[in-house]
Amino acid sequence: MSASPPPPAAASDHLSAPDALKSRPTPSQSRFQVDLVSEAAGDGGTAVASDSPPEYAAVPPFDGLRDSEEAKGRFRVVNFAASSPDAAPAEIAQNGDTVMSESSQQHHHYDTHTNTYYLRTFGHNTIDAVPNIDFYRQTAAPLGEKLIRPTLSELHDELDKEPFEDGFANGEELTPAEEAAAKEASESKGVVKFGWIKGVLVRCMLNIWGVMLFIRMTWIVGQAGIAYSCIIVIMATVVTTITGCSTSAIATNGFVRGGGAYYLISRSLGPEFGGSIGLIFAFANAVAVAMYVVGFAETVVELLNSSGALMFDVTNDIRIVGTITVILLLGISVAGMEWEAKAQIFLLVILISAIFNYFIGTFIRVESKEKFGFFSYDVGILAENFGPDFRGETFFSVFSIFFPAATGILAGANISGDLADPQMAIPKGTLLAILITGLVYMGVAISAGASIVRDATGIESNMTINGSNCTDAACKFGYDFTSCRPAAGSLVLQVMSVVSGFGPLITAGVFSATLSSALASLVSAPKVFQALCKDNIYPGIGVFGKGYGKNNEPLRGYLLTFGIALAFIVIAELNVIAPIISNFFLASYALINFSVFHASLANSPGWRPSFKYYNMWVSLAGAILCCVVMFIINWWAALLTNVIVLSLYIYVSYKKPDVNWGSSTQALTYHQALTHSLQLCGVADHIKTYRPQCLVMTGAPNSRPALLHLVHAFTKNVGLMVCGHVRISSRRPNFKELNSDMVRYQRWLLHNNSKAFYTPVVGEDLRQGTQYLLQAAGLGRLRPNTLVLGFKNDWRIGDIKDVETYINLMHDAFDFQYGVVILRLREGLDISHIQGQGTDEDGKAHTQPLLKKDERSPALPLNVADQRLLDASQQFQQKQGKGTIDVWWLFDDGGLTLLIPYLIANKKKWKDCKIRVFIGGKINRIDHDRRAMATLLSKFRIDFSDITVLGDINTKPKSEGLTEFAQMIEPYKLREDDMEQEAAEKLKSEEPWRITDNELELYKAKSNRQVRLNELLKEHSSTANLIVMSMPLARKGAVSSALYMAWLDTLSKDLPPILLVRGNHQSVLTFYS
Repeated sequence: MSASPPPPAAASDHLSAPDALKSRPTPSQSRFQVDLVSEAAGDGGTAVASDSPPEYAAVPPFDGLRDSEEAKGRFRVVNFAASSPDAAPAEIAQNGDTVMSESSQQHHHYDTHTNTYYLRTFGHNTIDAVPNIDFYRQTAAPLGEKLIRPTLSELHDELDKEPFEDGFANGEELTPAEEAAAKEASESKGVVKFGWIKGVLVRCMLNIWGVMLFIRMTWIVGQAGIAYSCIIVIMATVVTTITGCSTSAIATNGFVRGGGAYYLISRSLGPEFGGSIGLIFAFANAVAVAMYVVGFAETVVELLNSSGALMFDVTNDIRIVGTITVILLLGISVAGMEWEAKAQIFLLVILISAIFNYFIGTFIRVESKEKFGFFSYDVGILAENFGPDFRGETFFSVFSIFFPAATGILAGANISGDLADPQMAIPKGTLLAILITGLVYMGVAISAGASIVRDATGIESNMTINGSNCTDAACKFGYDFTSCRPAAGSLVLQVMSVVSGFGPLITAGVFSATLSSALASLVSAPKVFQALCKDNIYPGIGVFGKGYGKNNEPLRGYLLTFGIALAFIVIAELNVIAPIISNFFLASYALINFSVFHASLANSPGWRPSFKYYNMWVSLAGAILCCVVMFIINWWAALLTNVIVLSLYIYVSYKKPDVNWGSSTQALTYHQALTHSLQLCGVADHIKTYRPQCLVMTGAPNSRPALLHLVHAFTKNVGLMVCGHVRISSRRPNFKELNSDMVRYQRWLLHNNSKAFYTPVVGEDLRQGTQYLLQAAGLGRLRPNTLVLGFKNDWRIGDIKDVETYINLMHDAFDFQYGVVILRLREGLDISHIQGQGTDEDGKAHTQPLLKKDERSPALPLNVADQRLLDASQQFQQKQGKGTIDVWWLFDDGGLTLLIPYLIANKKKWKDCKIRVFIGGKINRIDHDRRAMATLLSKFRIDFSDITVLGDINTKPKSEGLTEFAQMIEPYKLREDDMEQEAAEKLKSEEPWRITDNELELYKAKSNRQVRLNELLKEHSSTANLIVMSMPLARKGAVSSALYMAWLDTLSKDLPPILLVRGNHQSVLTFYS
């Protein structure tokens, strides 16, 4: 008998019955058991399986938890409750997170024949959850309720800790609009959903079999011949098939909501392309309603005219009939999708009857039809019509006339929200519709070309005279139509009526084709526009996103589409609009194809379409073909379409809507960033490509805005900027809070247009945390090379150990071959106390960072010092007036002291500031040193306004300055002469920051130089906008931190903003090409 048995589930899986008998569990004590909360919606009690062990039913659940969010299927641990007051504490066997009480021993866990509990409930008697589709749903998903799996904190953290706040996986959280739409969908009862035949196949076939089939196909055969007509149909079918495959790939890469082409493109390429296409696609469908209705009205008016029953004149009759028709179609649409679907089925029956009527008629030779050029199938006619006979047309002009007939393949996808299973329906219905309609178009082309001669007059007097010279195919049938050859051919608009078995049925087919296409467009436009409105990409259109009824019908969108269609019906100038509409559709097709190529190129793990019959390069070819066809149909309309799409794209890009759809644009951006980062690693550093890449110790990014803004001035679009934040914690660090801050502060940086990264670390002290950052910040070649610090203004009143730490930061940076930059403002840098962002001893921020730009209105009035500090913190965000950037390049550190002011001066806010250069030199060689520096700066191609050579740097400073310096360092002296050597050494080892008398004497000249330089700075640069100065170095281990801090303080006090810069002494400037 084993002392530590495997879990019951494991035993049943891996042990035979005899083995299981040998491994009876040994009871052990535990205070906890697992209680499964009921997953049944609205169930007031806890659901307990009939064959579950008794103790699960015996434990009363906590009422406070039952009604909370835990009721969404969350597992929880509750205190053990004995079955009776006198009962002894239950003993349970526990292994891992599977628990079992002793009272269940009456049902042996190995007795699988009498009790299936332990076989059936693996994962349900554990806190850890088994895989479940409901864990992966979005909030309020229409297909089922989202369950929340146990968080990592609930499984991993100690029991006395509160579970970490629930969150969403990346990209899982819905926007408010999407969540509202999903909630509406989930609450709908009796929603009408269509299968692939009624929802996709029927609609696509009706849209593709447009009026072109009856009034233009035979004309195309007359112009292009059978061969070229088949090529034209095949070319159009190839384009639509590639687009259909691309549509299928996108539609099967996850759950598809309503919105059709807009939804597919926006979720694949992002809101920029999706928003632009969604708007023009919805508009194109609205205007297409007018086109189809006018086509129907023209046919009706033509019949009225032939009967002499015109109401007014042809134009006004078309308007009247068109208006009545579109009102009737609106009524069908508003009645609901079910009525609209029934109407489509009825129209499809008529259309198919008309097509069969035509094909049957081609086999029936009627003598009365011969004068119109119809002689049924004949090899001679087939041979004569096989080649082209273009009359005022070209191959591409005929192709441009036919291609709009092949559009309409998105009719099913456009109602994706009304499909029961879009992932199955869209591929199957769309591709089958393309195949069927393509075959029918080719069948009509071949049958018409094989049974009808090109030219016929329709007059009986064209009987052939015996002996005349007649060579046409009609001659052997006794007809001579050569007299009408120069005119338009016999294969004209009404020829299908002539050929068909029953002429009026063809007219009914024309009515069916136009009305079905108009109805499909009238439904598509509001559905697409509704999805666009709900995403809030464009302002002012949200009112059209509201849905009504069980199917969430966009009634307002229907009325808007009706208004647009009615306006174009009244205008009746559709010949100009038609090519633009065709190009709008083609632009949508091009972007759908490009979406598949783009997603495949990005190689995102999230791109996993279940439809496998696509290829990224074929999709790219399809996108290019669509663009080519756009220009073939009408070049100016293609240009106009591109301009409109580009304009909308630029607008949406500028607006930056707050959406995250996990688009392929994001995936490709990551892929390119990763690829280029790796490529950078394979290239050695070069002086010409040097960029200042700064690790800026800002703490919370908004606590030292002046430091952030100034460094941003010379790193924006030039180099890397990492905002380092050391969270000091002597106890166990709170890594969850660290991750939360990382997201929050990075969002703050983006919101404030700061091109920087936020990187927090936890350390026992500032030095340790900074060492972590110096070693690990960045990626590959995108690593910091310069440490930027704020000057420690309070070093004389704070803990002197903090000074030791501060100075050691610089020593560590130099050890890591970093450059070091220190910014000092008179007023100071840290404004966290004004914003209420002080930190406690664990480094925990009291409040969240501000998310508003330029927050300058605290609730309480500020004192004078704080107001000055707040104003100073914003000074680098303002445009700098005419002034100077004074560069005190006293020591050659590789050129960083010169490069930084050059980069700052090139920025727009600093363009009015001139660079003045100050250097040290000898009194008797001032002109020579000035010319040498001017030559060097010109070779570096750095503009400057003036060069000043300081020959009096080594002059003894004024006594006031020396006295002030002496008073500054007095508290930090060791005074080893006043004590025993052993005591002095012990004190120095315990307090290494103390200044020895020997050290003070050794560096007396250097100390005096700092005092003197401060005097010169006040003399020459007191009015400068910014001072950039070479930072003095202190030898590690030789100069105490207090003395070094005194040098920096003395050098930079009472001055305008000053940057102390020391590069790593590697050249960052070159004058070689």
